[in-house]
Amino acid sequence: MADKLTPEQRSWNMSRIRGKNTKPELLVRRLLHAKGYRYRLHGSSGASRLPGNPDLVFAGRRKVIFVNGCFWHFHDCRVGQHAPKANAEFWEAKRSRTRDRDAGQRRQLEDAGWEVLTVWECELKDGSALEAHLVEFLEGRQPS
Repeated sequence: MADKLTPEQRSWNMSRIRGKNTKPELLVRRLLHAKGYRYRLHGSSGASRLPGNPDLVFAGRRKVIFVNGCFWHFHDCRVGQHAPKANAEFWEAKRSRTRDRDAGQRRQLEDAGWEVLTVWECELKDGSALEAHLVEFLEGRQPS
Protein backbone atom coordinates (compact mmCIF):
# COMPACT_ATOMS: atom_id res chain seq x y z
CA MET A 1 0.00 0.00 0.00
CA ALA A 2 1.37 3.40 -0.96
CA ASP A 3 1.96 6.13 1.59
CA LYS A 4 -1.12 8.35 1.94
CA LEU A 5 1.00 11.39 2.74
CA THR A 6 3.11 13.44 0.38
CA PRO A 7 6.87 13.35 0.97
CA GLU A 8 6.63 16.87 2.44
CA GLN A 9 3.87 15.85 4.86
CA ARG A 10 5.77 12.72 5.88
CA SER A 11 8.93 14.76 6.43
CA TRP A 12 7.04 17.23 8.62
CA ASN A 13 5.53 14.38 10.68
CA MET A 14 8.88 12.67 11.15
CA SER A 15 10.57 15.91 12.20
CA ARG A 16 8.14 16.19 15.13
CA ILE A 17 9.16 12.88 16.69
CA ARG A 18 11.16 13.55 19.82
CA GLY A 19 14.22 11.73 21.10
CA LYS A 20 13.99 12.94 24.70
CA ASN A 21 11.11 13.17 27.16
CA THR A 22 8.96 10.76 25.20
CA LYS A 23 5.75 9.38 26.72
CA PRO A 24 7.32 5.97 27.42
CA GLU A 25 10.34 7.62 29.06
CA LEU A 26 8.14 9.88 31.20
CA LEU A 27 6.09 6.88 32.31
CA VAL A 28 9.23 5.03 33.48
CA ARG A 29 10.56 8.17 35.18
CA ARG A 30 7.28 8.74 37.06
CA LEU A 31 7.16 5.13 38.18
CA LEU A 32 10.74 5.18 39.49
CA HIS A 33 10.39 8.58 41.14
CA ALA A 34 7.25 7.39 42.96
CA LYS A 35 9.26 4.39 44.24
CA GLY A 36 11.87 6.79 45.66
CA TYR A 37 14.62 6.31 43.09
CA ARG A 38 16.60 9.37 42.05
CA TYR A 39 18.48 9.63 38.78
CA ARG A 40 20.11 11.93 36.28
CA LEU A 41 18.72 12.38 32.80
CA HIS A 42 20.01 11.81 29.29
CA GLY A 43 23.50 10.48 29.77
CA SER A 44 24.78 12.82 32.45
CA SER A 45 27.03 11.22 35.03
CA GLY A 46 28.34 14.22 36.90
CA ALA A 47 30.84 16.03 34.71
CA SER A 48 30.92 13.51 31.86
CA ARG A 49 28.50 12.25 29.20
CA LEU A 50 28.00 8.53 28.84
CA PRO A 51 28.01 6.66 25.51
CA GLY A 52 24.56 6.59 23.95
CA ASN A 53 23.13 9.21 26.32
CA PRO A 54 21.11 6.77 28.47
CA ASP A 55 17.65 8.06 29.39
CA LEU A 56 18.17 7.45 33.12
CA VAL A 57 21.51 7.34 34.94
CA PHE A 58 21.89 6.00 38.48
CA ALA A 59 25.50 7.10 38.99
CA GLY A 60 25.87 5.81 42.56
CA ARG A 61 24.71 2.37 41.47
CA ARG A 62 26.64 2.45 38.16
CA LYS A 63 23.44 1.54 36.33
CA VAL A 64 21.70 3.08 33.33
CA ILE A 65 18.34 2.59 31.66
CA PHE A 66 17.44 3.15 28.03
CA VAL A 67 13.73 3.48 27.18
CA ASN A 68 13.49 2.47 23.53
CA GLY A 69 10.68 2.61 21.03
CA CYS A 70 10.13 -0.81 19.48
CA PHE A 71 9.86 0.47 15.89
CA TRP A 72 12.83 2.84 15.96
CA HIS A 73 15.22 0.43 17.67
CA PHE A 74 14.13 -2.71 15.76
CA HIS A 75 12.82 -4.73 18.73
CA ASP A 76 11.83 -8.38 18.23
CA CYS A 77 8.16 -7.68 19.03
CA ARG A 78 5.35 -7.27 16.49
CA VAL A 79 5.66 -3.47 16.38
CA GLY A 80 9.43 -3.61 16.04
CA GLN A 81 9.26 -6.06 13.18
CA HIS A 82 6.69 -4.05 11.21
CA ALA A 83 8.50 -2.78 8.15
CA PRO A 84 7.23 0.26 6.28
CA LYS A 85 6.42 -0.54 2.68
CA ALA A 86 7.24 2.93 1.35
CA ASN A 87 10.99 3.44 0.98
CA ALA A 88 11.59 -0.02 2.49
CA GLU A 89 15.32 -0.21 1.76
CA PHE A 90 15.94 3.12 3.49
CA TRP A 91 14.03 2.05 6.61
CA GLU A 92 15.69 -1.36 6.78
CA ALA A 93 19.15 0.23 6.60
CA LYS A 94 18.29 3.00 9.07
CA ARG A 95 16.82 0.66 11.68
CA SER A 96 19.69 -1.83 11.27
CA ARG A 97 22.22 0.97 11.84
CA THR A 98 20.31 2.04 14.95
CA ARG A 99 20.30 -1.52 16.32
CA ASP A 100 24.06 -1.87 15.64
CA ARG A 101 24.78 1.53 17.21
CA ASP A 102 22.74 0.58 20.30
CA ALA A 103 24.72 -2.66 20.69
CA GLY A 104 28.03 -0.79 20.41
CA GLN A 105 27.01 1.80 22.98
CA ARG A 106 25.83 -0.92 25.35
CA ARG A 107 29.22 -2.66 25.00
CA GLN A 108 31.05 0.61 25.72
CA LEU A 109 29.01 1.17 28.87
CA GLU A 110 29.48 -2.41 30.09
CA ASP A 111 33.23 -2.25 29.39
CA ALA A 112 33.34 0.92 31.51
CA GLY A 113 31.70 -0.93 34.41
CA TRP A 114 28.07 0.15 33.97
CA GLU A 115 25.10 -2.20 34.14
CA VAL A 116 22.61 -1.54 31.33
CA LEU A 117 18.89 -2.21 31.10
CA THR A 118 16.79 -1.56 28.02
CA VAL A 119 13.08 -1.05 28.61
CA TRP A 120 11.06 -1.55 25.44
CA GLU A 121 7.92 0.39 24.66
CA CYS A 122 5.91 -2.85 24.41
CA GLU A 123 6.88 -3.72 28.02
CA LEU A 124 5.04 -0.67 29.35
CA LYS A 125 1.63 -2.30 28.90
CA ASP A 126 1.99 -4.39 32.08
CA GLY A 127 2.75 -1.83 34.79
CA SER A 128 3.26 -4.29 37.65
CA ALA A 129 5.64 -6.49 35.63
CA LEU A 130 7.55 -3.38 34.52
CA GLU A 131 7.83 -2.14 38.10
CA ALA A 132 9.13 -5.52 39.30
CA HIS A 133 11.62 -5.64 36.42
CA LEU A 134 12.96 -2.15 37.21
CA VAL A 135 13.24 -2.76 40.96
CA GLU A 136 15.00 -6.08 40.32
CA PHE A 137 17.54 -4.32 38.13
CA LEU A 138 18.13 -1.38 40.47
CA GLU A 139 18.36 -3.47 43.63
CA GLY A 140 21.09 -5.63 42.16
CA ARG A 141 19.19 -8.74 41.18
CA GLN A 142 19.78 -9.19 37.48
CA PRO A 143 16.46 -9.25 35.58
CA SER A 144 15.78 -12.27 33.43
